[in-house]
Amino acid sequence: MNLSPQTASQQTREICALAPIVPVLVVDDAAAAAPLAEALIAGGLPALEVTLRTPAALDAIRAMSQVAGGCVGAGTLVTPEDVRAAKDAGATFGVSPGATDELLAACEAEGLPLLPGAATASEAMRLLARGYDMLKFFPAEASGGASALKAIGAPLPQISFCPTGGVNTANAASYLSLANVLCAGGSWVAPKDLVAAGKWAEIESLARDAAKLGAV
Repeated sequence: MNLSPQTASQQTREICALAPIVPVLVVDDAAAAAPLAEALIAGGLPALEVTLRTPAALDAIRAMSQVAGGCVGAGTLVTPEDVRAAKDAGATFGVSPGATDELLAACEAEGLPLLPGAATASEAMRLLARGYDMLKFFPAEASGGASALKAIGAPLPQISFCPTGGVNTANAASYLSLANVLCAGGSWVAPKDLVAAGKWAEIESLARDAAKLGAV
């Protein structure tokens, strides 16, 4: 299934609009994937990014994709092989730290909507020229934070962003208040210690607090 960049970006935009925060998840144990997804979704965060940084990641995507009410994506897509593996595991969208022509082509060929990363105006313009207007701003804090993203948005108002990388409870609102930010990605809603201990009620509570950030 071929997907045009414009259609891919529109689909990614719709996913990003589901909630103000997209949990960025590093899953070490696939057995925890389903209850983790259930807690986050119950807390009001249905769009989930499982990063391909652990051996359990693909199995976690498979498990989470079976949980009702969720929209599970694969993060840290770097190669065409990553794209195919993520799609086969049931991912409904992808996220990448940056973008290459090979990666973009693979996502388009596989029909996997991609949130491609950009940290500079030039990178954002290059993706816009290809048809992508919903981007990931990464690494957000290291690239200048909310003030830098606001500055990029002035000459490029047609592009929306999901800032990720260093976003936390202290600064999320400053990003979400920007006109060119649709949502933000953060890992604080699923701390490793709570996941390991199976404290799903506490994770659901963190998700509920994060979901309220959309009211800014």
